[in-house]
Amino acid sequence: MNILIIGGGAIGSLFAHFLIQSGQRVTMLESNGERVEKITRDGLTIESERGVSTVRVEIFTSPQAIGKADYAILCVKSYDTERAVREVAPVLKSGTPVLTVQNGLGNVEIIAQAVGMENTLGGITAQGATDLGSGKIRHAGKGETIIGALSKESREKAVEITSLLNGAGIETALTDDVEGVLWSKALINAAINPLTAILRLRNGELLDYPETREIMRSAVEEAAAVAKTKGIQVKWPDPVAQTERVCQATASNYSSMLQDVLNHKRTEIDFINGAIVREGEALGIPVPVNKTLMLLVKAIEALNLKKNKERHHERISGKGRD
Repeated sequence: MNILIIGGGAIGSLFAHFLIQSGQRVTMLESNGERVEKITRDGLTIESERGVSTVRVEIFTSPQAIGKADYAILCVKSYDTERAVREVAPVLKSGTPVLTVQNGLGNVEIIAQAVGMENTLGGITAQGATDLGSGKIRHAGKGETIIGALSKESREKAVEITSLLNGAGIETALTDDVEGVLWSKALINAAINPLTAILRLRNGELLDYPETREIMRSAVEEAAAVAKTKGIQVKWPDPVAQTERVCQATASNYSSMLQDVLNHKRTEIDFINGAIVREGEALGIPVPVNKTLMLLVKAIEALNLKKNKERHHERISGKGRD
């Protein structure tokens, strides 16, 4: 059996590590050649409260080098979903399920268009992981993973992969309401991710200030109102309290959006707060806090892009003077 992990970032590496330790064969696909080279040479290392553990993994930049996959877990950034699924489709067996544990909204729809609803599984994970670079990941907090099928045909596949993940020590539960679960996670992400990215705070530090708690509350309540109008059942009776519980459970974690901002990378803001803003405006529901958070993160992205270009120009100019 070959489990394909698509994306060698923090969550993809964390899942790969646990699955390999449980005795599963795992292959990874990662577009960053430098990361592939380092992981191939040094292995995949996870730091946690239990210590440091390193495993070896087959990792490639090209899908053609992988061989046929029995299961695929998509862990790339949401803006790369369409490209990744299109590239990996040729190495999927007939009926291979593709599970997304990505942040944001809209990923399951993109996957289903490429491989069919019967082969698409939606999911979320509350595992906290920080990318330390060079194939090293810090496991910054445990949390439940929830997955579900988009159709009756794929439910058995969801049961199988749930068993695999639980067997690897990744606490995983099944759901019959994938859309509700995805929106429930989006509510939490909409509050935690942009605020940590804007203020450069760890998840737990958001609870230290009444101002950040108030902004989180407003962002979650706006998103919950959009979900309710769409007829979506949010998983938690009090999503604001759940958001604060997630902050506590992953207190030392740097959110994925903060990691992207610090590394001058594109964020997933368009698929989190941006998706809530688009849905809210289409339904005539005010979402001013989510829109402000979205615009602030996009302004930071633009500033980082400008700095990246300036640094590139300086390097080119410097070489020209030598």
